[in-house]
Amino acid sequence: MDKKSKMQAEKHLTGTLVLSVFTAVLGFFQYGYSLGVINAPQKVIEAHYGRVLGIAPPDRHATNGSGEDGTVPVPVTEPWGSTEGTSVPLADTSEDPASSPHILTMYWSLSVSVFAIGGMISSFTVGWIGDRLGRVKAMLVVNVLSIAGNLLMGLAKFGPSHMLIIAGRAVTGLYCGLSSGLVPMYVSEVSPTALRGALGTLHQLAIVTGILISQVLGLDFLLGNDEMWPLLLGLSGVAALLQFFLLLLCPESPRYLYIKLGKVEEAKKSLKRLRGNCDPMKEIAEMEKEKQEAASEKKVSIRQLFTSSKYKQAVIVALMVQISQQFSGINAIFYYSTNIFERAGVDQPVYATIGVGVVNTVFTVISVFLVEKAGRRSLFLAGLMGMLISAVAMTVGLVLLSQFAWMSYVSMVAIFLFVIFFEVGPGPIPWFIVAELFSQGPRPAAIAVAGFCNWACNFIVGMCFQYIADLCGSYVFVIFAALLLAFFLFAYFKVPETKGKSFEEIAAVFRRKKLPAKAMTELEDLRGSTEA
Repeated sequence: MDKKSKMQAEKHLTGTLVLSVFTAVLGFFQYGYSLGVINAPQKVIEAHYGRVLGIAPPDRHATNGSGEDGTVPVPVTEPWGSTEGTSVPLADTSEDPASSPHILTMYWSLSVSVFAIGGMISSFTVGWIGDRLGRVKAMLVVNVLSIAGNLLMGLAKFGPSHMLIIAGRAVTGLYCGLSSGLVPMYVSEVSPTALRGALGTLHQLAIVTGILISQVLGLDFLLGNDEMWPLLLGLSGVAALLQFFLLLLCPESPRYLYIKLGKVEEAKKSLKRLRGNCDPMKEIAEMEKEKQEAASEKKVSIRQLFTSSKYKQAVIVALMVQISQQFSGINAIFYYSTNIFERAGVDQPVYATIGVGVVNTVFTVISVFLVEKAGRRSLFLAGLMGMLISAVAMTVGLVLLSQFAWMSYVSMVAIFLFVIFFEVGPGPIPWFIVAELFSQGPRPAAIAVAGFCNWACNFIVGMCFQYIADLCGSYVFVIFAALLLAFFLFAYFKVPETKGKSFEEIAAVFRRKKLPAKAMTELEDLRGSTEA
C-alpha cells in the first residue's frame, strides 16, 4: 500500500466502521467456536451418552481434530495405535444389537457432522434473506437461531442429552450457514476499497480465535469435564447475545440502501457514519455505475449464475477457492498433530496442539497486514505452494518415523509451517474474495453458492478423511500434495488480483479474459490512441 493509499485508509477507519466490522465478525467467532468445541470433551460426552443410552463407550483414542481451517472434525482412530479411552461399567450389551457401541459411535458422529448439514441447508437462503431484510436486520434475525441452538446444548443434561446436542448443533449450523454468507457480504459492502482486504481477513481471525478459545476452555480442569461440558458447548450463546445488541448500533450497508432500495439520502447518511467527514460522492458515483449495470440485467438467480457466460469464469474461481480451502489438508494436519507430538516425547501433547492454535491465530493477524500490501492472488499462491512443500515434508516424516526417531521433529516443523502458510492465504482469502468477484446483482446468489460449496466440502472432509487415512496410512498427505499442486496451477492461471480494485473493475477483468488475444490487442491499442 503506497503512502497516499495508507493515508486514505487511516482517514476512512472510523469508530463506526470498526464497531460494524467487529460486530459482524462475531458471527464467524461463533462459527469457529462451534467447530472447535465439540472435540475437546469428546470422551466425557460419549461417556454421558453411554449412561443415558445404557451403552458402554467404545475404547477410542480421542482426537484433537479442531477444524482450524473452518472444517468439521469427526471422531477418528489414529492409525498408529490408541490409548485407553474412557469407559463406564454398564450392562452387558453383547446380546442386544440395539445397545451396541456402534450406536453410540453413530450418535457421536451425528452430533459432530450435523453442524455441517445445517450449514449446507441454510447457505442457499443467504441471498434471499440478505435482500429481503437487509444485511443488518438479517444478521439480527438469524442470531435467534444461534441463541436457541446454544440453549439446547447448554441444557443437554436436563433431557435426552444426545438428542438435545444433535438438535442444538443442527440449529447452530443453520445459523453459521447464514452468518458465513451475510457477514462477508456486509463487511465487503461497508469497507472502503483501500481497507476491504484487510477487514476481510478478520473473518478468518474470528474463526481461529473462536477455535483457540474453545480449545483452552475445553481443558479438563476448566470446562471440558463431566460437570461443566454443557456450559462449554453453549457458551458461544454469549457472543450471539453480544452481537444481537451491538447490531442495533450498526448502520445498514450503504450499497444495499442505494442499489437495492434506491434510498439515496439514507445511503449518504450511512456512508457519512462509516467514513466520518469524508465526501461520500465518489463512492456514491461508483454505486451509481454498479446500479446502472445491475439495472441493465435482471435479477441474477443461482441458475443464471451458472448458465450465463458473463458470470461463468467468476463462478468457477469462486468455487475453486472454496474447494481449495477445504481440500488443502489442514484438517488432516490437526487429526494427526497430537499423535505426532506424543511420539516426539511431548509430555502434554494437548498443550502443543493449543500451541499450534496460537500460531494459527498469530499468523492470521499477520495476514491482516499482508493482504493489502502483497495482494490476494500473491498470498494465495504463496500459501498454496508453502502448504505443498510442507505436505511433502510431512509425508517424509511420517514414512520414516519408524526408522528415524528424529523424523518426528520434521513432522512437527511441517505441522507449524503448514498452518502458517494456510493462514497466509488459503485460510482467510476465500471468505471475502467471493464478495469482491461479483457486483451487487449477482453477489447474493454467488455467496450462497460459494457458501454451500464450502459447507459441502467441509462435510465431505469430515466424514471421509478417516477412511482415506486408514487406506493410505502415512502416505495420506501425498493426496493433499497432489491436490495443492492442482489448486496452485488453477490459481496461477485463473484467479485475478482484486487488491485496490472496485467491483466494476474486477468484473471488467473477467470480461477482458473472454476476449480473444487479437481483439484484446486491438482494444488496448484503441484505448491507447484515445488516451493520447
